[in-house]
Amino acid sequence: MVRPYALIAGRTRPSGQAIDLIASVCAVRGASAPDFDCEPEHLRLLRMCRVPASVADLAAGLDLPLGVVRVLIADLRDHGLVTVTGPATAGLSDGRILKEVADALRRL
Repeated sequence: MVRPYALIAGRTRPSGQAIDLIASVCAVRGASAPDFDCEPEHLRLLRMCRVPASVADLAAGLDLPLGVVRVLIADLRDHGLVTVTGPATAGLSDGRILKEVADALRRL
């Protein structure tokens, strides 16, 4: 068994743009074995991403910490093997909606 931090060579953050917990990850059509020195977890992750899945679901499926999975996904993204689509943020910055939600939660 390899410790999770050894899988990612001690890196603590993904390269490039941040990867959100609920971002959708999908393998690029025709993507196969990576052309870089990868771990078996990279290959499992690539197989799991044949169907779009959230980062949280992938972490649960691999039984690895979220931070480790984010770094593994970034490795695959950097090599053009997966696409990462962030969550939609439309409407989340509307203060009125947020106030209504907070008020409704207080009433519970």
